[in-house]
Amino acid sequence: MALVRISRPVDGVAVVTLDRPEARNALSVALREEATAAISALGSSDDVGAIVLTGAGQAFSAGVDLKELGAPGGAPRPASPGSDDLVGAIVASPVPVVGAINGVAITGGFEVAIACDLLVAGRSARFADTHARVGILPTWGISQRLPRLIGMNRAKQLSFSGMFLDASTALAWGLVNEVVDDDALTDRAVALAAEIAGNDRRAVRNLKRVYDEGALVTMAEGLRIERDRAREHMTAVSPEDIAARRAQVQERNRAAQGGA
Repeated sequence: MALVRISRPVDGVAVVTLDRPEARNALSVALREEATAAISALGSSDDVGAIVLTGAGQAFSAGVDLKELGAPGGAPRPASPGSDDLVGAIVASPVPVVGAINGVAITGGFEVAIACDLLVAGRSARFADTHARVGILPTWGISQRLPRLIGMNRAKQLSFSGMFLDASTALAWGLVNEVVDDDALTDRAVALAAEIAGNDRRAVRNLKRVYDEGALVTMAEGLRIERDRAREHMTAVSPEDIAARRAQVQERNRAAQGGA
């Protein structure tokens, strides 16, 4: 039985749904492998401009499957090294990934969420890092990504205490981009992804690359990366391309204003 569902609700947008609701989408090796393969394939597809990642049922993900992790004889192993690296696939995706956080995103699920480029949370969403409660240390990047999102002290508070963070506080802390009613979550995430996919896709891919590369270096080095990537990008952009995109932007603005 498939553990991941893929849908294409609108042009240019793919929705990847972790589909193990009976286990609150706990991240078993099999689920991670399926989700990793889906994100990697969709991110490399020319007809996908943005991906939405969400969970089936009442949870985004309760984290690593602890029953599997503590199974007698050891946890199952992935089919090949890296085939279950879901966080890595999200980070490496050439197209933006919008996380639609329904219900809880705990520990490993929290790490998967913050690997996404943007986060939209339902009002019932809650986040927690329980590594310290379980007695293990993270390996999927939360100790590095979380403080960059919300600041070192707040990140330490969450990781040291294991406390839950509700959606409204997550918004105030800058962890999520938007909070919407639960029943509007998927529609809003898809609409945001469609806005992204409707732009020049090469430009969006290169912007993601510039942001991600720049986040790892100093400001001076980041500015150099920006200039280099812009020069590289513009070698493939003609005046006719810019004129065509300008016309599309004008038409889009008129449509947004009711055809005025």
